[in-house]
Amino acid sequence: MNRAQIWLSLPPDDIEGLPEGPDYRYWNGGDEYPGDPADCVFYVVPYMKPPGIALRPMPAMRALEVVQTLSAGVDHVEPGLRHLRPGVRLCNARGVHEASTAELTLALILASLRGIPDFVRAQDRGEWLGGFRPALADRTVLIVGYGSIGAAIEDRLTPFEPARVVRVARSGRTTERGPVHPLTELPALLPRADVVILSTPLNDSSRGLVDETFLAGMRDGALLVNIARGGVVDTKALLAELESGRITAALDVTDPEPLPPEHPLWRAPGVLISPHVGGPTSAFLPRARRLLVDQVTRYVNREPLANVILTT
Repeated sequence: MNRAQIWLSLPPDDIEGLPEGPDYRYWNGGDEYPGDPADCVFYVVPYMKPPGIALRPMPAMRALEVVQTLSAGVDHVEPGLRHLRPGVRLCNARGVHEASTAELTLALILASLRGIPDFVRAQDRGEWLGGFRPALADRTVLIVGYGSIGAAIEDRLTPFEPARVVRVARSGRTTERGPVHPLTELPALLPRADVVILSTPLNDSSRGLVDETFLAGMRDGALLVNIARGGVVDTKALLAELESGRITAALDVTDPEPLPPEHPLWRAPGVLISPHVGGPTSAFLPRARRLLVDQVTRYVNREPLANVILTT
C-alpha cells in the first residue's frame, strides 16, 4: 500500500522531528516533480517563487487535503484553489515572519525619518550632510492591518516612545493594549497620523485600499510604509503624491513587482524601496521548520491544524 505523499519545499532531511509514516518528497519549484501530484495529500508551497510555479501542480492534486504556505499572505495561491476538491484546508505561516517583518518595518521607518538614504548618497560624494531630521519619538503611528504582524510591529515601536499607536483592522475589537478600530473609522484616523503602516493581507477588501482618497486624507509630511502587498496601494495615485512632495513613502512591496528598472517609482522624490525582503532572514528557517513539524504532526494525528485561513 502506498504511503501518503507530503510535498515539502524544504529538504525533509533538514527538518528534525517530522513524524514517521508519510512519504516525504522535496519539491521547491523545479521542472521535475518528485512524484505524481495526484498522490500528494499535503502540499507545502515553494517559498519566494513566482506564483505560476506554486500553482502549476495544483490542478492535478486530486487527493490533496492541505495547502500550507510558508508566507503570511496566501493571495499567490488562491487562484489555484478552484482546481481543488471541496474540503481542502489552506494554512498560512502565522508565527514565522512576525519578527523579521517587524524588524524591517522599524528599519524602513527610522531610515526614512532620519534621512539614512541621503547620508549614504552624501558619503559616496564625501559630503558631511548635517541638519535636523524628524524623530520617531512623539509621533503618532497608525497600523492598518492589526494581526500578528501588526502586533509584532507595535512590540518594537514601543521603546521608541511614539506619542500614540493607533490600530486598525477589518473589524474592531479590544486588546490588552487598547482598542482596534474598524476599517470604517480609517478616514477619521488618517489625518492624525505621522506614520501610516500597511500590514494588511491582500484580498478583495484591501486591494487598492490606498487610493487617491486615502492618500489625500494623510496629513502633510506623513510617511507611508507598505510591508503588506503592492496591490494594497494604487501606484499611480502614490506617485502623484510623492511627486508633489506632500508625503513620503517606504516600500518593501510594489505594484508591479519586481519593479521594472524604468519605472518612475524608482526615481520619485521621498521614497525608499526595499525589494520585498521582509521575510527572508536568518529567522525564517528555524521558524519555518517548527511550523512544518507542528502542522504535519497535527495532520498525521488527525488533530486540528493551526493557521487555517479557509476551506475549499
